[in-house]
Amino acid sequence: MSRKRKPVTDIQIAICGSAGDGTIAAGDILKRAMARAGYKVIAFDLYPAEIRGFGKCIARTRITANQVYSMKQKSDVLISLDDSHAIPHVDEVCDYGAIIYEDNPMSKVEEGGHISGHAAPAHIPYGIPFREMSERATGSARSRNMVAVGYIAGLYGMPQKIFHEIVTAKFKGKAAVVTTGNIAAFDAGYEAGAATIRLDFGVLESRSRRRGKADLVMMNGNAATVRGCLDAGIETFFGYPITPATSIMEILAAEMPKTGGRLVQTEDEISAVAAAIGAGYTGARSATATSGPGLALMTEMLGLGTIAEVPSVIFVSQRGGPSTGMPTKTEQSDLNLAVFGVAGDGQRIVLAPTNVEGCYKCAGKAFEMAEQYQTPVIVLLDLYLSNRYEAVAFPEKNPFVRKCSKGVSRRGTGSPYSRYAITDDWVSPRAVPGTEGCQHAITGLEHDVFGRPNDQAHVHEMMSRKRHEKLEAAINHPDITISKRFGDRGKVDVGLLGWGSTFGEILEAMFVAQKEGIKCAAMKVVMLSPFPKPAVVPYLDDCAEVLVPELNYEGQFADLVTSATGRPVNRLNRVPGTPMRVDEILAEIRRLADGAKQMAAE
Repeated sequence: MSRKRKPVTDIQIAICGSAGDGTIAAGDILKRAMARAGYKVIAFDLYPAEIRGFGKCIARTRITANQVYSMKQKSDVLISLDDSHAIPHVDEVCDYGAIIYEDNPMSKVEEGGHISGHAAPAHIPYGIPFREMSERATGSARSRNMVAVGYIAGLYGMPQKIFHEIVTAKFKGKAAVVTTGNIAAFDAGYEAGAATIRLDFGVLESRSRRRGKADLVMMNGNAATVRGCLDAGIETFFGYPITPATSIMEILAAEMPKTGGRLVQTEDEISAVAAAIGAGYTGARSATATSGPGLALMTEMLGLGTIAEVPSVIFVSQRGGPSTGMPTKTEQSDLNLAVFGVAGDGQRIVLAPTNVEGCYKCAGKAFEMAEQYQTPVIVLLDLYLSNRYEAVAFPEKNPFVRKCSKGVSRRGTGSPYSRYAITDDWVSPRAVPGTEGCQHAITGLEHDVFGRPNDQAHVHEMMSRKRHEKLEAAINHPDITISKRFGDRGKVDVGLLGWGSTFGEILEAMFVAQKEGIKCAAMKVVMLSPFPKPAVVPYLDDCAEVLVPELNYEGQFADLVTSATGRPVNRLNRVPGTPMRVDEILAEIRRLADGAKQMAAE
């Protein structure tokens, strides 16, 4: 007789409202409280591109007992703060999931305008007078969002005290009445939720609260990037606001003065990257941040950084394109621009983290690599990863090396300094301006070992080789994951190959496929340039079929893999402006696995 498995916590809650309803704030309090309570949390918010007081906002939070890697396709709970925005998302609620809504609207609702009329028979409706409860608790309807958060917390028996702590911390520095009012609204909702008989099937196991130095921190990709910059010792930052990278500059603007760093908002992206390269030339750890349209403007200056061999770090958070495109939608379509977007053979290092913790590690390691290999380094995020929240445990000890530059040893007089000397590792001793006896020329022109302009054939051949060969060592840079394999070992029917934020959905699909008996593996590639062939080629050899899912129309990573390895791959390209769907990846895995079995049987 088989024993039933104990249900495991895996609840996804979506809060939907209009800009101004406090939707994102409500989601922020929910995810931070549940992370502090000891649960695994991953969250992603959607908001309108327009800077004005209306437009749809959705805050989604997935709460689990075990580690997960992506958002679920369907939510277990939908909370509607604005029915006109929430109604289109009713079909995104799973069967026997809950829909929580305002059941006492202020004015007459037109036919079809109330969400209760759109719920499926399998949905569990909970009608709550959010507005009325907020007015009774605080004298105002403005805290409807807190009533909603309190209701869901009470309904599932979430720890009330921790929510009080999070609310208090969120409104620290504001008038005491703001904090007390929000807590009062939360408690009113909590009391109502706790008194409600819950009919849906979501499970919330009790968890012990995490303590100690390795506490989980609720953070999104951009904030983790900032923490990586600070731990790596960033000294200067030059930026121009652009969605979805702006918050990197905003957080650094608050944090860098505390460590003696300097930040300047420039007049445009060209000025930002020019200043970053200039600061890098002086020996400072310097960076900028942008998105695809800004990176397009930066390409000429990045070519200067490449030929002059000046370290700098550029954080790029991709969004839907081309041109202005879709500023608040996610996409992975700037790979070609990041890897190849430069005049001439201007190779540089490109890293693409796959999760929030990876944003931290890649940010810090980017400064090491920029200095050690004397080159611009691009860290390629996307809107989904920039804005996705995860509960992360950061290392107790700073993992980054502060000085990686190959300096000039004591020199005798009488011989000129060879800034671009050819060495065994192709990296030249680098002197910053003001180093005694190390005067040298530096331009955007091809040059000899002294930096003097020289366009002779043998000089260009030698310097082109130097600029490429020195980067190959980056594939073995210490203490960073360049690529990593997951899943079944040895030969497999289907191997997935992915990069960036989509790798979370790839992992989730792989786990399901394994449970179905499909021999399946997945590899993430974090370094896109130079491409890590020594790791990827043996993996491809193990796979009967290879699937590359990515959020762009052209299959840019698939093209990169094929050009680097000479191996054909299967492509799954989508451009919905939202994260890749796990079920679509899984359907392709099943199709390819069936084909592999048929080929083996013939």
